Amino acid sequence: MPEMTCSVCQTPLAPRHPRVRDPQSQQTFAILACPDCGLGATAPQPADLSAFYGPRYYGNRHGFTARLCMRRRADLLERVARERGAVLDIGCGDGSFLREAQARGWTVTGTELGSEPLLPGGIPVFAEIGEAARDRRFDVVTMWHSLEHFRDVDRAIAQARAAVRPGGALLVAVPDAGGLQARCFGRKWFHLDVPRHLFHFTKDSLARLLTKHDLVIESWRHQESELDVFGWMQSALNWVLDEPNVLFNSLTGKPTAAGPGARALSYALGSCAFPASVGATALSALLGRGGTLIASARAAR
Repeated sequence: MPEMTCSVCQTPLAPRHPRVRDPQSQQTFAILACPDCGLGATAPQPADLSAFYGPRYYGNRHGFTARLCMRRRADLLERVARERGAVLDIGCGDGSFLREAQARGWTVTGTELGSEPLLPGGIPVFAEIGEAARDRRFDVVTMWHSLEHFRDVDRAIAQARAAVRPGGALLVAVPDAGGLQARCFGRKWFHLDVPRHLFHFTKDSLARLLTKHDLVIESWRHQESELDVFGWMQSALNWVLDEPNVLFNSLTGKPTAAGPGARALSYALGSCAFPASVGATALSALLGRGGTLIASARAAR
Protein backbone atom coordinates (compact mmCIF):
# COMPACT_ATOMS: atom_id res chain seq x y z
CA MET A 1 0.00 0.00 0.00
CA PRO A 2 1.49 3.41 -0.94
CA GLU A 3 2.24 5.81 1.89
CA MET A 4 -0.75 7.97 2.82
CA THR A 5 -0.42 11.52 4.12
CA CYS A 6 -2.79 13.57 6.25
CA SER A 7 -5.46 15.47 4.31
CA VAL A 8 -5.14 18.39 6.73
CA CYS A 9 -1.41 18.79 7.45
CA GLN A 10 0.24 16.41 4.93
CA THR A 11 2.10 14.46 7.65
CA PRO A 12 2.69 10.75 6.84
CA LEU A 13 0.06 8.57 8.53
CA ALA A 14 0.85 5.82 11.02
CA PRO A 15 -1.24 2.73 11.96
CA ARG A 16 -3.91 3.21 14.62
CA HIS A 17 -6.17 0.15 14.23
CA PRO A 18 -4.71 -2.47 11.83
CA ARG A 19 -7.93 -4.51 11.47
CA VAL A 20 -11.44 -3.07 11.77
CA ARG A 21 -14.36 -5.16 10.52
CA ASP A 22 -17.21 -3.68 8.52
CA PRO A 23 -20.34 -5.07 10.24
CA GLN A 24 -22.21 -5.16 6.91
CA SER A 25 -19.77 -6.69 4.41
CA GLN A 26 -17.55 -8.44 6.99
CA GLN A 27 -14.49 -7.07 5.15
CA THR A 28 -11.66 -5.63 7.21
CA PHE A 29 -9.94 -2.27 6.84
CA ALA A 30 -7.13 -0.42 8.59
CA ILE A 31 -7.36 2.98 10.20
CA LEU A 32 -4.24 5.10 9.91
CA ALA A 33 -3.77 8.31 11.87
CA CYS A 34 -1.81 11.54 11.68
CA PRO A 35 0.69 11.82 14.56
CA ASP A 36 0.37 15.61 14.38
CA CYS A 37 -3.32 16.56 14.24
CA GLY A 38 -4.86 13.14 14.95
CA LEU A 39 -6.96 12.81 11.77
CA GLY A 40 -7.69 9.17 11.01
CA ALA A 41 -8.13 7.69 7.53
CA THR A 42 -9.65 4.39 6.46
CA ALA A 43 -7.35 2.32 4.26
CA PRO A 44 -7.76 1.26 1.62
CA GLN A 45 -10.56 3.42 0.29
CA PRO A 46 -12.75 1.09 -1.83
CA ALA A 47 -12.84 2.05 -5.49
CA ASP A 48 -16.61 1.52 -5.51
CA LEU A 49 -18.18 2.76 -2.32
CA SER A 50 -21.75 2.22 -3.54
CA ALA A 51 -21.41 -1.47 -2.70
CA PHE A 52 -21.12 -0.53 0.99
CA TYR A 53 -24.31 1.53 1.10
CA GLY A 54 -27.82 0.50 0.10
CA PRO A 55 -31.00 -0.45 2.01
CA ARG A 56 -29.10 -1.78 5.00
CA TYR A 57 -27.49 1.64 5.49
CA TYR A 58 -30.22 4.09 4.44
CA GLY A 59 -33.60 4.44 6.05
CA ASN A 60 -34.62 4.82 9.70
CA ARG A 61 -31.03 5.44 10.76
CA HIS A 62 -32.07 7.38 13.87
CA GLY A 63 -34.86 4.98 14.82
CA PHE A 64 -37.44 6.26 17.27
CA THR A 65 -35.20 9.20 18.27
CA ALA A 66 -35.31 10.78 14.80
CA ARG A 67 -37.82 13.49 15.74
CA LEU A 68 -35.80 14.54 18.78
CA CYS A 69 -32.62 14.66 16.70
CA MET A 70 -34.10 16.84 13.95
CA ARG A 71 -35.65 19.27 16.43
CA ARG A 72 -32.37 19.65 18.28
CA ARG A 73 -30.46 20.28 15.06
CA ALA A 74 -33.02 22.85 13.91
CA ASP A 75 -32.77 24.57 17.31
CA LEU A 76 -29.01 24.82 16.83
CA LEU A 77 -29.50 26.13 13.30
CA GLU A 78 -31.61 28.97 14.68
CA ARG A 79 -29.10 29.76 17.42
CA VAL A 80 -26.21 30.22 15.00
CA ALA A 81 -28.23 32.13 12.37
CA ARG A 82 -28.80 35.84 12.79
CA GLU A 83 -32.16 35.52 11.05
CA ARG A 84 -34.10 32.86 9.17
CA GLY A 85 -33.03 32.59 5.57
CA ALA A 86 -31.65 29.92 3.24
CA VAL A 87 -29.99 26.72 4.45
CA LEU A 88 -28.06 24.11 2.45
CA ASP A 89 -27.74 20.66 4.03
CA ILE A 90 -24.83 18.71 2.52
CA GLY A 91 -25.58 14.99 2.61
CA CYS A 92 -29.24 15.53 3.44
CA GLY A 93 -30.30 11.86 3.27
CA ASP A 94 -34.08 11.58 3.24
CA GLY A 95 -34.45 15.31 4.00
CA SER A 96 -35.73 14.96 7.58
CA PHE A 97 -33.67 17.87 8.89
CA LEU A 98 -34.62 20.07 5.94
CA ARG A 99 -38.32 19.37 6.45
CA GLU A 100 -38.00 20.44 10.08
CA ALA A 101 -36.21 23.64 9.02
CA GLN A 102 -38.77 24.25 6.27
CA ALA A 103 -41.61 23.98 8.78
CA ARG A 104 -39.91 26.74 10.79
CA GLY A 105 -39.82 29.13 7.83
CA TRP A 106 -36.42 28.40 6.26
CA THR A 107 -35.79 28.17 2.52
CA VAL A 108 -34.18 24.75 2.17
CA THR A 109 -31.89 22.97 -0.31
CA GLY A 110 -29.99 19.70 -0.03
CA THR A 111 -27.27 17.65 -1.66
CA GLU A 112 -27.25 13.85 -1.79
CA LEU A 113 -25.75 11.40 -4.25
CA GLY A 114 -28.34 9.31 -6.04
CA SER A 115 -31.31 11.22 -4.68
CA GLU A 116 -34.41 12.32 -6.53
CA PRO A 117 -34.22 15.99 -7.63
CA LEU A 118 -37.19 16.78 -5.37
CA LEU A 119 -37.82 15.32 -1.94
CA PRO A 120 -41.22 15.34 -0.18
CA GLY A 121 -42.20 18.92 0.56
CA GLY A 122 -40.76 20.09 -2.77
CA ILE A 123 -37.23 20.25 -1.37
CA PRO A 124 -34.68 20.61 -4.21
CA VAL A 125 -31.72 18.23 -4.03
CA PHE A 126 -28.50 18.30 -6.07
CA ALA A 127 -25.81 15.67 -6.53
CA GLU A 128 -22.93 18.11 -5.98
CA ILE A 129 -22.29 21.07 -3.68
CA GLY A 130 -21.17 23.21 -6.62
CA GLU A 131 -24.46 22.62 -8.42
CA ALA A 132 -26.51 23.64 -5.38
CA ALA A 133 -24.49 26.85 -4.95
CA ARG A 134 -24.02 27.71 -8.61
CA ASP A 135 -26.29 30.77 -8.59
CA ARG A 136 -26.69 31.56 -4.90
CA ARG A 137 -25.10 31.64 -1.47
CA PHE A 138 -26.65 30.37 1.75
CA ASP A 139 -27.08 31.91 5.19
CA VAL A 140 -26.17 28.58 6.82
CA VAL A 141 -24.58 25.43 5.40
CA THR A 142 -24.87 22.26 7.48
CA MET A 143 -22.98 18.97 7.36
CA TRP A 144 -24.63 16.56 9.79
CA HIS A 145 -22.31 13.53 9.89
CA SER A 146 -21.55 13.76 6.19
CA LEU A 147 -17.99 15.16 6.08
CA GLU A 148 -16.47 11.84 7.17
CA HIS A 149 -18.00 10.19 4.08
CA PHE A 150 -16.19 12.39 1.52
CA ARG A 151 -13.14 11.06 -0.31
CA ASP A 152 -11.57 14.54 -0.30
CA VAL A 153 -12.45 16.38 2.92
CA ASP A 154 -10.29 19.40 2.04
CA ARG A 155 -12.23 19.94 -1.20
CA ALA A 156 -15.55 19.32 0.56
CA ILE A 157 -14.89 22.09 3.10
CA ALA A 158 -13.61 24.41 0.37
CA GLN A 159 -16.87 23.92 -1.52
CA ALA A 160 -18.98 24.30 1.61
CA ARG A 161 -17.13 27.53 2.44
CA ALA A 162 -17.77 28.85 -1.06
CA ALA A 163 -21.50 28.15 -0.62
CA VAL A 164 -21.75 30.30 2.53
CA ARG A 165 -22.55 33.98 2.08
CA PRO A 166 -20.21 36.51 3.74
CA GLY A 167 -21.06 36.52 7.45
CA GLY A 168 -22.96 33.24 7.14
CA ALA A 169 -22.38 30.12 9.22
CA LEU A 170 -21.20 26.55 8.68
CA LEU A 171 -22.25 23.78 11.08
CA VAL A 172 -20.23 20.56 10.93
CA ALA A 173 -20.98 17.47 13.03
CA VAL A 174 -18.69 14.42 13.02
CA PRO A 175 -17.97 11.50 15.37
CA ASP A 176 -15.17 12.47 17.76
CA ALA A 177 -12.30 10.05 17.17
CA GLY A 178 -10.41 11.74 20.01
CA GLY A 179 -13.25 11.42 22.53
CA LEU A 180 -13.61 9.05 25.45
CA GLN A 181 -15.87 6.64 23.55
CA ALA A 182 -13.35 6.22 20.77
CA ARG A 183 -10.48 5.77 23.23
CA CYS A 184 -12.38 3.28 25.41
CA PHE A 185 -13.61 1.00 22.63
CA GLY A 186 -10.91 1.29 19.95
CA ARG A 187 -11.62 -0.85 16.89
CA LYS A 188 -15.02 -1.90 18.35
CA TRP A 189 -16.31 1.68 18.55
CA PHE A 190 -19.78 1.81 17.01
CA HIS A 191 -19.15 5.11 15.20
CA LEU A 192 -16.07 3.95 13.25
CA ASP A 193 -18.38 2.47 10.58
CA VAL A 194 -15.67 1.59 8.06
CA PRO A 195 -15.46 1.95 5.12
CA ARG A 196 -18.39 4.37 4.86
CA HIS A 197 -16.53 6.66 7.26
CA LEU A 198 -13.41 7.39 5.24
CA PHE A 199 -12.06 9.89 7.78
CA HIS A 200 -12.09 10.02 11.57
CA PHE A 201 -11.81 13.51 13.05
CA THR A 202 -10.39 14.81 16.30
CA LYS A 203 -11.12 18.31 17.54
CA ASP A 204 -7.65 19.46 16.50
CA SER A 205 -7.90 18.06 12.97
CA LEU A 206 -11.37 19.50 12.37
CA ALA A 207 -10.31 22.89 13.75
CA ARG A 208 -7.26 22.99 11.48
CA LEU A 209 -9.33 22.04 8.44
CA LEU A 210 -11.93 24.75 9.06
CA THR A 211 -9.46 27.53 9.83
CA LYS A 212 -7.43 26.56 6.75
CA HIS A 213 -10.43 27.72 4.71
CA ASP A 214 -10.82 31.06 6.51
CA LEU A 215 -13.66 29.96 8.76
CA VAL A 216 -13.70 31.38 12.27
CA ILE A 217 -14.80 28.81 14.83
CA GLU A 218 -17.28 30.38 17.25
CA SER A 219 -18.24 27.41 19.41
CA TRP A 220 -17.93 23.67 19.99
CA ARG A 221 -20.50 21.18 21.20
CA HIS A 222 -19.44 17.75 22.37
CA GLN A 223 -22.49 15.53 22.12
CA GLU A 224 -25.67 14.67 20.32
CA SER A 225 -27.41 13.11 23.27
CA GLU A 226 -29.17 10.09 21.78
CA LEU A 227 -26.29 9.31 19.39
CA ASP A 228 -23.76 9.48 22.20
CA VAL A 229 -25.80 7.43 24.69
CA PHE A 230 -26.39 4.74 22.10
CA GLY A 231 -22.74 4.84 21.07
CA TRP A 232 -21.69 3.87 24.60
CA MET A 233 -24.28 1.08 24.74
CA GLN A 234 -23.64 -0.50 21.34
CA SER A 235 -19.86 -0.18 21.57
CA ALA A 236 -19.89 -2.04 24.90
CA LEU A 237 -22.09 -4.76 23.41
CA ASN A 238 -19.71 -5.08 20.45
CA TRP A 239 -17.02 -6.18 22.88
CA VAL A 240 -19.09 -9.01 24.38
CA LEU A 241 -21.06 -10.30 21.38
CA ASP A 242 -19.63 -11.94 18.26
CA GLU A 243 -22.13 -10.23 15.93
CA PRO A 244 -21.62 -6.43 15.92
CA ASN A 245 -24.40 -3.83 16.09
CA VAL A 246 -27.15 -6.30 16.94
CA LEU A 247 -29.08 -3.83 19.12
CA PHE A 248 -28.80 -1.04 16.53
CA ASN A 249 -30.00 -3.28 13.70
CA SER A 250 -32.89 -4.60 15.78
CA LEU A 251 -34.08 -1.15 16.88
CA THR A 252 -33.88 0.32 13.37
CA GLY A 253 -35.43 -2.67 11.57
CA LYS A 254 -32.28 -3.62 9.68
CA PRO A 255 -31.36 -7.24 8.88
CA THR A 256 -29.01 -9.04 11.25
CA ALA A 257 -27.44 -12.48 11.27
CA ALA A 258 -27.94 -12.68 15.03
CA GLY A 259 -30.42 -15.27 16.25
CA PRO A 260 -33.28 -14.68 18.72
CA GLY A 261 -31.05 -15.47 21.70
CA ALA A 262 -28.41 -12.91 20.70
CA ARG A 263 -31.09 -10.28 20.05
CA ALA A 264 -32.71 -10.92 23.42
CA LEU A 265 -29.30 -10.74 25.12
CA SER A 266 -28.56 -7.44 23.35
CA TYR A 267 -31.81 -5.93 24.62
CA ALA A 268 -31.15 -7.17 28.15
CA LEU A 269 -27.55 -6.00 28.30
CA GLY A 270 -28.40 -2.74 26.56
CA SER A 271 -31.09 -2.00 29.15
CA CYS A 272 -28.61 -2.67 31.93
CA ALA A 273 -25.99 -0.45 30.27
CA PHE A 274 -28.39 2.44 29.63
CA PRO A 275 -28.02 4.28 32.98
CA ALA A 276 -24.22 4.07 32.84
CA SER A 277 -24.29 5.25 29.23
CA VAL A 278 -26.32 8.33 30.18
CA GLY A 279 -23.80 9.14 32.90
CA ALA A 280 -20.83 8.54 30.61
CA THR A 281 -22.38 10.80 27.97
CA ALA A 282 -22.85 13.64 30.46
CA LEU A 283 -19.34 13.26 31.89
CA SER A 284 -17.59 13.03 28.51
CA ALA A 285 -19.48 16.09 27.21
CA LEU A 286 -18.55 18.02 30.35
CA LEU A 287 -14.89 17.12 29.76
CA GLY A 288 -15.13 18.11 26.09
CA ARG A 289 -14.46 14.51 25.06
CA GLY A 290 -17.88 13.31 23.88
CA GLY A 291 -18.76 10.93 21.09
CA THR A 292 -19.73 13.76 18.73
CA LEU A 293 -18.09 17.02 17.72
CA ILE A 294 -20.18 19.92 16.40
CA ALA A 295 -18.27 22.96 15.20
CA SER A 296 -20.05 26.25 14.55
CA ALA A 297 -17.94 28.44 12.28
CA ARG A 298 -18.53 31.74 10.51
CA ALA A 299 -17.37 33.04 7.16
CA ALA A 300 -15.66 36.41 7.10
CA ARG A 301 -17.65 39.31 5.70
